[in-house]
Amino acid sequence: MDPAVRQAVLNAIPSLRAFAISLCGNVDRADDLVQETMLRALANIHSFQPGTNMSAWLFTILRNHFRSEYRKRRREVEDTDGSYAESLKSHPEQQGHVEFNEFREALAKLPPDQREALILVGASGFSYEEAANICGCAVGTIKSRVNRARTRLAELMSIDNVDEFGPDHTTRAVLAGGDR
Repeated sequence: MDPAVRQAVLNAIPSLRAFAISLCGNVDRADDLVQETMLRALANIHSFQPGTNMSAWLFTILRNHFRSEYRKRRREVEDTDGSYAESLKSHPEQQGHVEFNEFREALAKLPPDQREALILVGASGFSYEEAANICGCAVGTIKSRVNRARTRLAELMSIDNVDEFGPDHTTRAVLAGGDR
């Protein structure tokens, strides 16, 4: 590295540190920002234009890095005591994969016109009128096809009521237990 460039980088460190402290208000975090700025500057020293302002280039790197970190940290949730993490619940995925495969197999067994109507209304979110226009038939026909498709899917998947789909009774009880 050119000694003049090296010296310009080193001379900028106190000003960078003061700027970093003013941005984040934390000395340790400011030191981390300056260190990351130095690493990025040295990794990209080839893009520095000799004869231009080294301090301005370094300050730009620091500011851009600070803003990127700020955007990331905004989405993070501070959870020092673990209470937020403890409140999170997720269903086990295995049952969902099995049910989805069963659903795909059952859907494939439906007549094409019923499957098409059900997908348009149930999955794609079209109204009955929009689905009728897409299929080139009457609204009543679409309603009938969707109803028959839903009934047949329930039969194929042995579902008698809504409570039988999704997490089983034991899984629901375990997930509800965290509300105590």
